[in-house]
Amino acid sequence: MIKGICPDNIGIDRKDAQHLQRFYADLLSRDAREIDGCPAVCGPDGIVFLFDQSEDHPYVPPVWPEESGAQQKQMHMDFLVDDLPCAIRQAEAFDAVMAPRQYGGERFVTFFDPEGHPFCLGGKSSKG
Repeated sequence: MIKGICPDNIGIDRKDAQHLQRFYADLLSRDAREIDGCPAVCGPDGIVFLFDQSEDHPYVPPVWPEESGAQQKQMHMDFLVDDLPCAIRQAEAFDAVMAPRQYGGERFVTFFDPEGHPFCLGGKSSKG
């Protein structure tokens, strides 16, 4: 372990920065801001999600589950929630799409954000 290390910024590739910024601001109840010219969401824990893209390299959404020869996922985040059924409904209302294939059983549910990045919601009581 590196003494004093903690998460800081998390960069997320995207096609539509403002849409993805709104999605994660709503999903995580964080403030939407601009940091260093990039749309971002920030929270009280100090972790910042930055939505950046090089115009020289168009965004290609990942395929999940992974397939040989296809764009692999660039990230996968897991979020714990107090009430999983309620969180599922809210995520879908924010434009998350439930993945057609699920592997978490009762423990977690996999979704895609509006740019196709997979993420999971899991109930805090099922952690372990």
